[in-house]
Amino acid sequence: MEAHKKTIKGGEFVIRETAYTDIFIPEEFDEEAKMIRQTCQDFLDSEVLNKLDKIDAQEEGLMQSLLDKAGELGILGVSIPEEYGGFGKNFNTSMLVAEAVGGGFSFAVALSAHTGIGTLPILYYGNDEQKAKYIPKLASGEWKASYCLTEPNAGSDANSGRTAAKLNAEGTHYHITGQKMWITNGGFADVFIVFAKIDDDKKLTAFIVEKDFGGITMNPEEHKLGIKGSSTRQIFFNDCPVPVENMLSTRENGFKIAVNILNIGRIKLGAATIGSSRAVISQAVKYANERVQFNLPISKFGAIRYKLAEMATRIFANESAAYRAGQNIDDAYDSLLAGGMEQSQAKLKSVEQFAIECAIIKVWCSEMLDYVVDEGLQIYGGMGYSAEAPMERAYRDSRINRIFEGTNEVNRLLIVDLLLKRALKGEIDLMGPATAVANELMAIPDFGDEDESPFAAEKKIIANLKKAGLLVAGAAVQKLMASLSKEEEILMNIADVIGSVYVAESALLRAEKLSHVKGEAASALHLDMARVYLYSTIDKVHVAAKEALYSFAEGDELKMMLVGIRRFTKAEPFNVKEARQRIAKKLIDDNKYNF
Repeated sequence: MEAHKKTIKGGEFVIRETAYTDIFIPEEFDEEAKMIRQTCQDFLDSEVLNKLDKIDAQEEGLMQSLLDKAGELGILGVSIPEEYGGFGKNFNTSMLVAEAVGGGFSFAVALSAHTGIGTLPILYYGNDEQKAKYIPKLASGEWKASYCLTEPNAGSDANSGRTAAKLNAEGTHYHITGQKMWITNGGFADVFIVFAKIDDDKKLTAFIVEKDFGGITMNPEEHKLGIKGSSTRQIFFNDCPVPVENMLSTRENGFKIAVNILNIGRIKLGAATIGSSRAVISQAVKYANERVQFNLPISKFGAIRYKLAEMATRIFANESAAYRAGQNIDDAYDSLLAGGMEQSQAKLKSVEQFAIECAIIKVWCSEMLDYVVDEGLQIYGGMGYSAEAPMERAYRDSRINRIFEGTNEVNRLLIVDLLLKRALKGEIDLMGPATAVANELMAIPDFGDEDESPFAAEKKIIANLKKAGLLVAGAAVQKLMASLSKEEEILMNIADVIGSVYVAESALLRAEKLSHVKGEAASALHLDMARVYLYSTIDKVHVAAKEALYSFAEGDELKMMLVGIRRFTKAEPFNVKEARQRIAKKLIDDNKYNF
């Protein structure tokens, strides 16, 4: 870990200020990482984007051949250790690959499922023999992987699955029987990560199941709203014999495997949606420059410029948050490794440490993409609704991301649940700062000299927005106690505050770092985007905080806290229209998203 960086715990951003020197920004990727990204983009351009209709029609063997070619280029093994045939790159580089491939529609889904939830359970939880047998073939693409967790009656409540595993009389095989659904890559996978319960166990156990073991049948391909080229099957295990040595990790450790792998899947999904968004906005800018109405390109009109600038702002902010969190994971891994922890365990623990941030990235990035494709389609107008133009597919394909890797509702609840649990364990001092904020309301406001240093005003806004979140969370915990876990609307209000502030702070820190590296003039538009996003965040926090307080507080207590929310969401006026005009002009002049 770099000497100048201060270590931070997952979720700790809520109660402490982060310095720009302690974050990573995408502009800092080295030449090798940029080359890997370019390889991915070149592959999409030459092999995927010119075959989208064939991919969506699920032309026989096409997806498998694309994964084979990606394997030959090393794209499937970027984060796989060199000893197993990969490149051994760090977590943030694997995030960059997910982003680069993210514009590949259904292909991106197939690749992500293979390299993520299909491969990583074995890499992180497998024993030496299992890793030696499976990982090289998965890294090369010789074998394709899939992940079998969801069942008809077990979606978000994954541990309620009914798939059963019974040990045979000889003690050599577990026989698995059950039904799995929504299985990505199911139609062509060679290896399945299957979750089942042994006998009367309360928790799941994970198994590595090869297609050739027998006892596996499938329903036809699902007909879906989007990602039509992604193989999605129901899979039936009918007394499928699995050698005992193919149990993954230990008995009843399956649910923990599922949770930890999903943490990785969440933040990687966020990275993929950034790639999709970049592709969509660039297409929208080009169309806006080409489409003429009233004798002018529509890019000349303020309403269109608003859309383009807002799309760019949201991409910039969420991208900032994603790579900030990715580097936190890398730094935590380096620290754990230096402390003597084994590599696979350190990988898991580092991601687990930042599970809150992973959930935020998943939610905010997937909702950002939905906004971007919706506005992209709107810019195309009637042509956007036609399957002959690119927005129709992008619009349909984006919708699944708010359901994938845990629904956004579940992830919002998870953000607050994890934060409160860490506070109860004493890992994060949440109630101390929350109490301090409550006491601050009773004190006379500080009208001391204003800090006039660069970014001081914006940092004060961020600090105050965090206070708003602490005020609401602290009051909710004290008022509702154990029943808070059942108040999902309030929990989601709190999550909206926490997540919005994290993304806004990330954008501001990136702009601040760029201003120190490139100078104020060269980073002026980055600061415009950070400020536009920040000022929209103020309103979001204000609304979410008020809604939460209205739900459980009343009388003088409510009045006092509402005064606090008004104080903490107060800011000097900022002309967001002019800032958006400057952002839009850059997009229009470059004819693409180029930040």
